This record gives sequence, C-alpha cells and structure tokens, in this order.
Amino acid sequence: MEIGAITSGIDVALVVLYAFWIFFAGLIFYLRREDRREGYPLINDITGKPLDHGFIWVPEPKTFRLPHGGIETAPRAEHDTREIKAKPVAAFPGAPLQPTGDPMLDAVGPAAYALRSDKPELTLEGEPRMAPLRVATDFWIEPQDPDPRGMTVVAADGAVAGVVKDVWVDRAEPRISFLEVEVSGTTPRRALLPMTFARVDGGRRQVKVASVLARHFATVPALQNPDQITAREEDRISAYFASGHLYATPSRAEPLL
Repeated sequence: MEIGAITSGIDVALVVLYAFWIFFAGLIFYLRREDRREGYPLINDITGKPLDHGFIWVPEPKTFRLPHGGIETAPRAEHDTREIKAKPVAAFPGAPLQPTGDPMLDAVGPAAYALRSDKPELTLEGEPRMAPLRVATDFWIEPQDPDPRGMTVVAADGAVAGVVKDVWVDRAEPRISFLEVEVSGTTPRRALLPMTFARVDGGRRQVKVASVLARHFATVPALQNPDQITAREEDRISAYFASGHLYATPSRAEPLL
C-alpha cells in the first residue's frame, strides 16, 4: 500500500475531493434557500394560487435587530395586499401586464415600487438620512457649483413645471438627492424631483426633466411630512418619474417601427 492511501482504491486526495463536492453542494443548497427570503411565495400568473416551491423550500423566518431599535423578519409574515391595477395582455404565464388606470400611479411596470418601511432612513447618528437644506443647516452648495434654488423647471414638453425652492441632501453620502419644486398652477403645492431625473443648466438657470410633462408635476406623490421622506416615499416618487419614460405620452408606449 502506498503512503497516504487509506485503502487500495481511496487516498487522501480523493477524500478531500469528495468532501469539497459535498461542501459545495451544501453551500448551493443553503444559498438557494436564503435567496428565497424575499419575493416568496410565488403566485401563478393564471390561477393566482401559490406555486409549489419544490425540494428547495422557503427557510424559517430569521430575525434582524435594527440599529436604531425594532426588529424585522424575513420572510415576512405579511404579504403585499395591494390591488394589481393591470391585466395580462394574453392568457399565458409571464404575459406582459397592461395598466387599467393611470399607469404612472398604478404601481405596475416601471411605476412599480416595493413596500419598504414607511419611516425615514436614519444615519448612524439617528438623524433622517434625507433632509432639505433648510433642515440640514450643516450642509451647503459649493460656490463654484450651480445652485438649483430659484431655477425654472422645464419638462419634456418644453413647458414650465415650476421653480426649485430647496435642495434635499443625503447626509450619509453627501450629495443632492432631490430638488423641491414649487409647482406652477392655481393650487400651490411642492413636489420632490429625484436628482437622477434632472439636468441642471447653470447658464440658462434651468432644470430640465425629460421623463415627464409639466402637467405631471401636479400628481407627484406627496410627503406625509414636508421636512422628511420615508423609504417608501423615496421609492414611490422615483418610480413615478421613471414610469414617465414609458407612460408620459401615448407614443412612448408604442413600438418604434
């Protein structure tokens, strides 16, 4: 018998190889279970009934202790009970959904958003992460950069949607996250414009928005608190402007050819 051999047909290298294979198979099984903590149970598009999970089942709920108090579990016991304001264009699994109401507000397609916590995200110091400069007084805009405040907001149709009145900053990652726009019209209101959908033209003193028309600023989802924004409100507002790229005009939803 050779040195290192356990029997005449198995040696240490072969045992290590088999152990690695068993470990790797177990790792894949574990990861496939863990990635089912969000988005399950899956629902059949046609029948509306939960799908069979197969041999890789959904794991037991895990509890996470949040840094500023409270706990979250995953998978969550509660389910999203929002009405789906859309219907399939055909009777086969995976068929595209056609919105049945206002596509920019019905939370389907590019307007979809997750039901994240309806509370503001916090910094390590416990302050709301997003805040307007009127609240976050320890932040400022560098003098060499264009200050959006006072600039006119011009929408995709070339019409004036309003005037920027304040700037919202991200305290955790110092940057501008939203522009607070005083919307033009008979009913005074303010709407948040995500900075990712705005292009600042310092020379013309304009903020240009390509995703929506001027009239759409009147129906931007409002905030519960004018000086705070919750995680759910962030997603909802961003989804509203994102959906404009497809739903702002009827022609955008049509094929190019």
